[in-house]
Amino acid sequence: MAEGTASEGILADENNEKREQIIELLKKAYWMEIETVMSYIANSVNPDGVRAQEIRESLQQDITEELGHAQQFADRIKELYGVVPGSSEFAAEQVYLQPPDHQTDIVHVIKGVIEAERGAIEFYTQIVEETDADDPVTNDMVITILHDEQGHRRLFEGFLREYEAEGLA
Repeated sequence: MAEGTASEGILADENNEKREQIIELLKKAYWMEIETVMSYIANSVNPDGVRAQEIRESLQQDITEELGHAQQFADRIKELYGVVPGSSEFAAEQVYLQPPDHQTDIVHVIKGVIEAERGAIEFYTQIVEETDADDPVTNDMVITILHDEQGHRRLFEGFLREYEAEGLA
């Protein structure tokens, strides 16, 4: 990278260490979104039953949004002079989003989605805090993505409340 100045903000040479920290956070967020997309694809196809349709359709819509988040994280990694990781660096962590043993266990899927969104909300809040003073561009982007994740969680909490009210959860 060319020699920078303080007026370049996070891209300035003197901010290299902070920029590298932010890149590592963005890589983790990128992988979280990629893993969520994989799980949402499985959970938008596998469930059976009359009650599964709305959950499947909601997850199908979320796939596009979550993939968009991954692309945003990848773009920002590159903009910060990082390298977007390849598949050999992927390690699955979201055990709660694995398909249930019974394809009619919609509550398992709903609870898995809520847990995934909770984890994203917690981690993205951390990124917002880490970038608040040093990287307003990443901060703004992550705040927007955080808003999306909060909406997803709220939607699936509503699904869970309905199942609980009917004695199905």
